[in-house]
Amino acid sequence: MAAIAPARLAGFAVSAPGLEPWLTAELRSIGLDAREDSGGATFEGTLEHVYRANLWSRLASRVVVRVSSFRVRALGELARRSATVPWEEWLTPGSAAQLRVTARKSRLYHTGAIAERVMEGMARRVRAEASVVTGDEDDEKLTGAPLIMVRLARDVCTISLDSSGALLHRRGYRQAVARAPMRETLAAAMLAAGGWPARMPMTDPLCGSGTIPIEAALQSRDIAPGLHRAFAFEHWPRHEADRWQTLRDEAHARIRPAAPAPISGSDRDAGAIEAARENAARAGVEADIEFSEAPLSRGAMSGVPGWIVTNPPYGVRVGESAPLRDLYATIGRVVRGGGHHLVMLSADASLERQLGMPLRTIVATRNGGIAVRILSGGDLSA
Repeated sequence: MAAIAPARLAGFAVSAPGLEPWLTAELRSIGLDAREDSGGATFEGTLEHVYRANLWSRLASRVVVRVSSFRVRALGELARRSATVPWEEWLTPGSAAQLRVTARKSRLYHTGAIAERVMEGMARRVRAEASVVTGDEDDEKLTGAPLIMVRLARDVCTISLDSSGALLHRRGYRQAVARAPMRETLAAAMLAAGGWPARMPMTDPLCGSGTIPIEAALQSRDIAPGLHRAFAFEHWPRHEADRWQTLRDEAHARIRPAAPAPISGSDRDAGAIEAARENAARAGVEADIEFSEAPLSRGAMSGVPGWIVTNPPYGVRVGESAPLRDLYATIGRVVRGGGHHLVMLSADASLERQLGMPLRTIVATRNGGIAVRILSGGDLSA
């Protein structure tokens, strides 16, 4: 008897705006046939491809499976079409699902009524409780129950099921945080878009709770970012537990014993350095990173050209930009004086000018709702 081919799924990996090309390239590098799309990258594949995207993507915020898409312009029709979705393949009977509904430029626009009709259709196929969630996608109100996303755009209803659970920037290692921490996915994006070669020394002289050095160490040792966390797909009725365990075992086998080049981080705040060390220990890379309590002028690599990758304060959250001018001028002196290459996050062009060096915008994106850019400059031979 011929083997039955695995069912094909339509997947979508969500990214922060501006990171779509880098996410697409990353997914292709882990074996997915990905195509760039607005807000992320699409791919087709099996459950294994969904698992791989969650396990290995350093840039994706979330991975969803698009379980149904249809044109609809009436509430009754929406209920009927929702009843054709094979909910039993995705929801365990008795489970408590969550619905997030958005609607724009469609005949159906009342999100409460849309949610009611989708839940009505769901009830015809599987016994499951459902509640509507609102607010930010990273809101703590999310209970961990299966998250179903219903999106109406130009009268096309797309129903997607979240496969990730907690957003993918939550690697599991960052429990101790310093002030205004950046997401792990954005730190990884700075390294990827900035082109940091893992064979080159890298430091963050304003490291805070250590996110950038830790992401650099995870990348240089080929440690899968999702290796030590749980995912929503593990609770799907169609979950292939043996295949998932095999992928995790393969990821463990790929881990390199040590980072190939020095990675360091420094901060003048002793509490931040303590938090960074604790986070690095949880990530399993404490031996790969040298953390030190030091001001910016003494925190960067001395005598050895390398890469400075950092997220300096940019005035929007911590106060007026004027007091930060000296800080940015010092960054510029450190980069130029040491022959370093700089990759940094910025939200203020006036502060950037204090660096006294040409900069190139690599990516325009958002960080915590603030428009920011990833910039590059300095000696590329570093």
